[in-house]
Amino acid sequence: MQRSTLIAVKELSAMLDDPDLVLLDCSLKKTASGKEFDLKGKTIPGARFFDLENTFSDAQSDFPNTLPQTQDFERRARALGINTDSKLVVFDAGGMYSSPRVWWMFQVMGNRHIRVLNGGLPAWNEAGFPLAEGFETDFEEGNFKAAFDHGSVKSFQDIEQNTDAQKFTLVDARSSGRFKGIDPEPRPHLQSGSIPQSVNFPFQDVLENGKFKSKTELYKLFEERSLLTDKLVYSCGSGLTACIIMLAGQIAAQKGIQLYDGSWTEWAELKKMKK
Repeated sequence: MQRSTLIAVKELSAMLDDPDLVLLDCSLKKTASGKEFDLKGKTIPGARFFDLENTFSDAQSDFPNTLPQTQDFERRARALGINTDSKLVVFDAGGMYSSPRVWWMFQVMGNRHIRVLNGGLPAWNEAGFPLAEGFETDFEEGNFKAAFDHGSVKSFQDIEQNTDAQKFTLVDARSSGRFKGIDPEPRPHLQSGSIPQSVNFPFQDVLENGKFKSKTELYKLFEERSLLTDKLVYSCGSGLTACIIMLAGQIAAQKGIQLYDGSWTEWAELKKMKK
């Protein structure tokens, strides 16, 4: 990519008056494990709410956080006032939790003009920049045009075939305990464990104090795990934190953006791995 996928709070503060800027707050109420975030009800001035759990997930899917249909994503992005040439910056209240997922979604839908605020809302607040209550709602409908990249979304069938004849490395961003089947899943009816031929790379390993580690440190982490290859597919519990590792791969060595969207939840459900 020609420019960084991350943006620092100082740089963002200097461009808040840019008419092409669309600031998206994709904060969730809590993590999959139930942890709530601080700064509840606060956001960055001018931010629009990107409702990842409802508006921008496929309501017809049996699994959480599923990518919407292309036409639905396009229509809902336009409703947020997003244009084809908008400069998108996305952030969340977790520091670095749900925003990489939104970054990936726009990549898949053909818009590469999106950056992630490193450290998110906590970093903005810690730097002493102002906070707002309530989201921006005064904007015109946009003209965003989606162009879906089918190759960046892997299906259950793709993953199952890879367990027999490995064509790519599946990188699992869940905790070591869940990957090894020791710790429980946040969805209590499912067993924990791992998909055959997958490699564990907990998403917390690429973060420090809610921000990404340096490019050099990230490169070393991928190198230590023999993941400096273009044949990577990312996975987690439901397609959310996998995007944190994916974005780390982009920062470290511009690795790909292929995701098993259904992730462990879909795999365990379809493989009847229930308690």
